[in-house]
Order: sequence, then structure tokens, then C-alpha cells
Amino acid sequence: MGTVRRAAAIAGRAANDLLGFLVFTLLDLLDLLLCFSYKLADYAAEAQWKPCYCFASPGRGGAGGSGGVFVLSVLSSTKLQLEDISDTLFRRPSVVSDVARAALQKLNVRRGPPSAAAAPVRVRPTRKGDGFTVNNSTVVRMLQGKVGGDKPSTAPCWSDCHCDSCCPRGSPDELYVYVECPTDGKAAKEDVLFIHGFISSSAFWTETVFRHLSADARSRYRLLAVDLLGFGKSPKPSDSLYTLREHVDTIDRSVLRRYGVKSFHLVGHSLGSLLALALAAKHPAAVKSITILAPPYFPVPKGVQRTQYLLRRVAPRRVWPLITFGASVICWYEHISRTVCLVLCKHHRFWEKSFKLATRNRVRTYLMDGFFCHAHHASWHTMHNILCGSSGRVEEFMDAVRERLSCDVVVFHGKGDELLPVECSYAVKARIPRARVEVVDGVDHITVVVGRQKVFAGELEEIWRNAKAESTVVAD
Repeated sequence: MGTVRRAAAIAGRAANDLLGFLVFTLLDLLDLLLCFSYKLADYAAEAQWKPCYCFASPGRGGAGGSGGVFVLSVLSSTKLQLEDISDTLFRRPSVVSDVARAALQKLNVRRGPPSAAAAPVRVRPTRKGDGFTVNNSTVVRMLQGKVGGDKPSTAPCWSDCHCDSCCPRGSPDELYVYVECPTDGKAAKEDVLFIHGFISSSAFWTETVFRHLSADARSRYRLLAVDLLGFGKSPKPSDSLYTLREHVDTIDRSVLRRYGVKSFHLVGHSLGSLLALALAAKHPAAVKSITILAPPYFPVPKGVQRTQYLLRRVAPRRVWPLITFGASVICWYEHISRTVCLVLCKHHRFWEKSFKLATRNRVRTYLMDGFFCHAHHASWHTMHNILCGSSGRVEEFMDAVRERLSCDVVVFHGKGDELLPVECSYAVKARIPRARVEVVDGVDHITVVVGRQKVFAGELEEIWRNAKAESTVVAD
């Protein structure tokens, strides 16, 4: 019986791999077709070609440089480092791209050596001895804007929604923050910062956990839930690279400084758990407890290219399960994912009204609202630059939490999570031995909170009560 099951499992995996090869080869072709289609549409709508990450030609060299090789010195004042940018933005191998690259190489051999204008753009990082070559015009253009060159327009693209929720007025660096103060009018004794996950919003917390906290907790804590840069009601600047550094800095300015937060508890879900660890490493003396759920952390084996390994772990290009297929489409296909945003996000008001009408307004739509209210360039850069490109930085953050903080670290993970396996949470514990891992049966990536919000609210209150009155920073 066991032999039959193993054989069936092997056959199922083989069928999944074969079907995945066929489906993703077709998607490779479709994405290439959409690339040219969007270039024509962008030119027709806005009289200019919108850059994308499909091609590896830097165009006409650098900003004011000569010979086509542009050396970009990363200034410390820009708060930008090359390690923040993932090469998965422009290196995503596929059957179609490999064939096209081979054909171009043969064509170049016939024509002779490449011209200077086609030379790669070399970027000098801040660390000595670390080489980094960027051979994509879009990366170069974005970097030039960051260090004072020609800055792209911050106006939303024609394919994005222009409503007030998607394009809030005001400072592009000021995030939307939902704040709930004690109902009795007294000053809060402690602060709690909630950070949502990828393609979500603060409603992930306000519509679930906030509603089930006890009266005692509501009278003691000030609750702050932030919409991350590019999501929900927060700004979605088109000139942002949405790196981990940018996300953390905007949270720092919009929440901690703006509301005078001196010490706080941290709660983060999925991608938000990485940002929570980054904030903890940045403010070690201020953190009272850390609670993270379904952290997307995969230790990278030695000798393996880090970003490409993580891309295949997060999005392994499989058609089943469906959540993995969705993640693969979002990660691998810039123009297909833009089409999804064009159909769903740009017309989110239509879909929201249709859903409410179909359900007679009996089903809360906060998860849909969080998914719809984002821009494609925000989700695309956040996915690659944080989930794929920040593993090394996240390990540094976890080391800082282990060595410089003594606060409690609790990790929750759904046993049925098909997007991020439970091993991710155990990998966090391996890095931070004092972390406590709670594996919850019968729940997945979303239902680890949604559906059990009352229970989870009680678990959070217990974590906050048990936290030490004042976090202790261990001397370096």
C-alpha cells in the first residue's frame, strides 16, 4: 500500500511538472506579447515609452556619462544601497527568454562586437569588494532618479486607478495609519504597531483582531495599523523602488515619529513580519515584544545564488496548488500581473459594488478591498526587492534581535499554509533560539488570523501581558 502511494505521489509530481512546463511556456509567450502591447498603449496614452524589466539593454549609457558604461556612486545621503535591489527584477529565466537570448547572441556574433551603448551599467556599491553589474535600463533609470538625475514622473499611470483611495493627496512620504486610542479618554500605557502582509492593508487587522480585543486591552494600548507604501490608502509613488529600506523608513517617519511612539509591541503578518524584524533591529531599545505570523524566510544553502533560489521557493512555477500558481504569475510575469491590476485594481469600485450586490452586502469585503487597492509597480517591486532580494538583510535583523534584544519573540504559522511552509517559522527559531513557534492546525496563510481572530486576539493580549515592562538591550 505504501509503495502504491509513493508511486502515485511521484506520478502526481511528474504530471504537475509537465503541466507547469506547458502552462508557463505559454505564459512566457503571452507576457512577451503583452510587453509590446503595453509599450504601444503607453505611448498612445502618455506619449512616452514606459520602461520595463524585460530587456537587458541600458540604452544610451548613463546620466551624462560617456562610452555607455555608467558608474553610479551610491551616496550615503540617499539612504540607498545596491543590496536593496534584487536582480530577480530583470533575471527570470524562461524557455522563451533563453531562446531569444541565444538568437540575439548569434546575431551579435554576425554583426561584430557590441557597441559601447550596449555595454552593461556598472554600479559601485557601498561595500568594498562587492561587485554589482546592472544591465537593465529600467534599474538604471530608477537609480539615476534616486541620486539626483532625471526623476520619473510621480503621476499615476493610465492603467492605475486615479481615485482618492488609490492616489491620496498630500505628502508622498506620509503613510495612512489607522489609530485606535483608549475609549476612556486616558492616555495609553503602551503602543502596538500592526504591519500587514503582501497585497493587503491595515483592514487585515482593524476588521479582525481590533474588534475582538478585550475592554481592558482597549483601555491600556494605543493600536496603530499602517498601510504600507504602495498599498491600501497610502501613497503609491511611481518613482519608488519599494525596497525594504524605503518601507522601513516610511513606517519610521509616518508612525513612530509622527505619533511619538517611544516603545512598542510589534505584530506582523507574512511580508510584514520581515518589516517587523527590520524595525526591531533599528529600534532595539524600544521593542517590548515581537509577534510574527507566517514569516517568508528561507535559509539559502551555501554556494547557491541567493535571490534566484528565493524566487523559486516563493514562486516555484507550478500550477498546483492554486495559491502557488498565483504567486508564480505575480513573481515571474511583469506584464501579465500588470494586466491583472488593470482588470481588477483599476476598476475596483465596480468589483466591490458587484460583490456587495451579489451577496446582498452580507459578506465583509475588507480582504478584497486590501487586494484591489494597490498599484502594479508597487506590488512588483515590493515582491522582488523584499521577498526575493532581502534575505541577507533579514538574517542580519534576526541576528540583531537575538543578540541585542531580550524581548519575547512568538511565531505563529498555519499547518495548512501552502504558500509558505511551516519550515519557514522553524528556520526563524533556528536563527533566534528563544523564539516560540506556535503551529496552528487546520488553518492556512490567511486563516491563521481570519476566522480565528477572537482566539488570536486573546493570544496577543497574553503575549503583551507577559512581556517585560522594559526591553533590555544587550551590550554589543
